[in-house]
Amino acid sequence: MAILQPIIDIATICYEHGVRHVVVSPGSRSAALTLAFSRHGGFEMHVCMDERPAGFIALGIAQQINTPVVLICTSGSAAYNFAPAIAEAFFQQIPLLVLTADRPKEWQHQYDGQTIYQSEIYGKHVKRSFELSPDYQHKDVPWAINRIVNEALNIASARPFGPVHINVPIREPFYPTETESFSASDQVRIVRRSQTEAVLSTEDWNTLMDEWEDSRRILIAVGQGRLKEKLIQAMTRISEEWHIPVVADRISNLPGRIFIANHDLFLGAGNTADLKPDLLITVGLSFISKELKQFFRGNVALNHWHVGIDNFLADPAQSMTRQIPVMADYFFENIFEKIDYQLFVQNSDPENDSNYAARWHRSNTRMEASKQSYLGKLTTLTDLTSLEIVFRCIKREFQLHLANSMSVRYVNVLTVPEHITEVFANRGTSGIDGCVSTAIGAARVNKVPTLLIVGDVAFLYDRNGLLTKTLPPTLKILVLNNAGGNIFRMIDGPGRLPEMEELFETRHSFSARRTCEDSNIAYFSASDLETLENVAESFLESGEISLLEIFTDPLENERVWKDLKQFANSRD
Repeated sequence: MAILQPIIDIATICYEHGVRHVVVSPGSRSAALTLAFSRHGGFEMHVCMDERPAGFIALGIAQQINTPVVLICTSGSAAYNFAPAIAEAFFQQIPLLVLTADRPKEWQHQYDGQTIYQSEIYGKHVKRSFELSPDYQHKDVPWAINRIVNEALNIASARPFGPVHINVPIREPFYPTETESFSASDQVRIVRRSQTEAVLSTEDWNTLMDEWEDSRRILIAVGQGRLKEKLIQAMTRISEEWHIPVVADRISNLPGRIFIANHDLFLGAGNTADLKPDLLITVGLSFISKELKQFFRGNVALNHWHVGIDNFLADPAQSMTRQIPVMADYFFENIFEKIDYQLFVQNSDPENDSNYAARWHRSNTRMEASKQSYLGKLTTLTDLTSLEIVFRCIKREFQLHLANSMSVRYVNVLTVPEHITEVFANRGTSGIDGCVSTAIGAARVNKVPTLLIVGDVAFLYDRNGLLTKTLPPTLKILVLNNAGGNIFRMIDGPGRLPEMEELFETRHSFSARRTCEDSNIAYFSASDLETLENVAESFLESGEISLLEIFTDPLENERVWKDLKQFANSRD
């Protein structure tokens, strides 16, 4: 008898909590878990042979649907290979339920295969860790497993979202016989946790409004976040009606045509004293722009509020004075209504300095013109000119995914086409691992054309994510191949070292062509501007998964990137 009923019931509990996607890396010790979910019949099963990309595929799915995705692996080092994706999910606040099969404790350090120390293996990078008992005969164990799985799902789904780990030691035998069938027991109990909305008291609102009214120069800065129409509407009203500048990175998903998006260029000029705020209000997760963070630290606001639900006090600006743990759309909708009503009753206008906003917008407008002037004069194929051409060829809506290193930095300074509906990047830990797999996961569920922009090193690092049975036909992958880690030419430090090319940039001669052949991906390539102009639209409009590899010169990329920054700053 190999039917492990408490394991079967785990799948039922997950289904009742709304889980619909399961990512599995095949293994033997995890067979009972895998079969419980696959034989349930209510889940879409995603199989990836390599645990590292499997973790990021799960992350990409959960990133889109804001619902926990189950991630399953066998025992031993397999569990460690989930770690990069779990760390990213933790810092990006993405819900995952990680189920790692394990061998019973008595076999640890007994030279037994695939046996390591798996309890709390992910440390502080999960919201909570649990471990199940493998001894189901005692009546309290099935009850405890039922309770733990309910609790784990509720924790993963509570804001801020995040990954939760359950380690599952399993005794042999764990393969069912041919005559045994899977069905939920009558002991399954679903424990639902009511969702609450954080609100501010009248006293808190009064305090905030007093600080707001005492601030002549107010600046709102938005980091990484999902597209939210209510938030955009509230911030648009505040910006336009009260002349308050709103600075936003591309991954904030605020439209650049309304808000300030060229700060990555003009804040590098150094003459920023007249842009210093009295009140800084930050929203969202991480900022891409190093220049923006340095501006905050060098021009410390008298008051700095951070709006958002988080279990940590994150203060990259080194200036926070007030943490406001509510949803951003709730906050900005309410503060606009309350202050607007107060101004109406008093028959007065806002007392903040409208010239302050004008200075920000003038800098933004001048920088947009300088940027376009510089880019318009380029006549060689570089990473920047490649992206400009591809962006011009986008004629329909795309969801955009960005790899780290230079890809996300390039897009943060370029003007993103209006057809881009939403922008994603793994900026929780900002590693290069997993960007391809994350985009694969997203494209499987988002139901829209999806474009990934990735450098050659990040692509090669994560190409095992493409070794899956079916790949989403809506995914388009743009590989900027400059034959190495080009970012080390762009940042201060490595470029001055004699070991730069060998130990940092890691020069190589690999391409994506053979990966495309192995994975049946339509392959396009370009090594000059004319060819790129000819193939870009075909790549984007292909009815199957396709990849465009653009070969550029790292030295030319370095020159153009640094010249752009110098040119922009000289014109400000």
